[in-house]
Amino acid sequence: MLRKGIVLAAALGLALAGASAQAATTHKEPKDVHWSFEGPFGKFDQAQLQRGYKVYREVCATCHSMNLVSFRNLAQPGGPFYDPKYKNPNESPYVKALAKDYQVDDIDSETGDPVKRPATAADHFPSPYANTAAAAAGNGGAAPPDLSVMAKAREGGPAYIYSILTGYEAPPAGLKAGPTQHYNPYMSGDLGSYWSGDKHKTPEGGFIAMPPPLTADKVTYDDGTKATVEQEAKDVAAFLMWAAEPKMVERKQVGFAVMIYLIAFAGLLYASYRRVWRNQSH
Repeated sequence: MLRKGIVLAAALGLALAGASAQAATTHKEPKDVHWSFEGPFGKFDQAQLQRGYKVYREVCATCHSMNLVSFRNLAQPGGPFYDPKYKNPNESPYVKALAKDYQVDDIDSETGDPVKRPATAADHFPSPYANTAAAAAGNGGAAPPDLSVMAKAREGGPAYIYSILTGYEAPPAGLKAGPTQHYNPYMSGDLGSYWSGDKHKTPEGGFIAMPPPLTADKVTYDDGTKATVEQEAKDVAAFLMWAAEPKMVERKQVGFAVMIYLIAFAGLLYASYRRVWRNQSH
């Protein structure tokens, strides 16, 4: 009897697990997008990074922070505002001008009172909200995530970000969305409890609290590039990839140099082996 009970309990557990797995939905794979930084010799397109920064500054920064990125990072080699004339990124006039657009928290050295001051190149990008609770309260209960390493934290990287930004759709018939929910087939989630149609045909995707952030001509690019939704999404996705891995190009260059060294070293070892053991039978 005990053995039968164990078997029945195991079967019930498997059945519940199967039902739960069946209820869970899947999401679409990220769109196939070509990036200039792909492959072992790829590198960031500086003009694209500058456009992406503008999209982040004028659109994304109203809700999303980038707490791990400093303004001076923008002027480091490979960054969107790198200029070889300024070896010290803290001295870059571009970065100084961009930083002044932000207000950061500080302490008055004379009174000890909290004050606001213009940011400097050494400061990190400030959060648009005082704390997580304030961020959630201002966005329907869901605090916007920090974007510092978003392109590395999500499977698909920049393609995932691009797909989410360009993938908003009207909910399929039979899918009931709440007032603060927006359907996106590239967003992972479980739509089973919101779906009134065929249980075996639950739509792909999930709900996201963020409404579609991009529209055509949302920003005006300084280089004259036409600001379509797709262009804005691709530019900001590339910028966020740079923010998540600003040393990518340097890493690739070092890796290539190391491979050349290892190949040359292997050749020298083989030549030495042949010379030392040339009179020995094998």
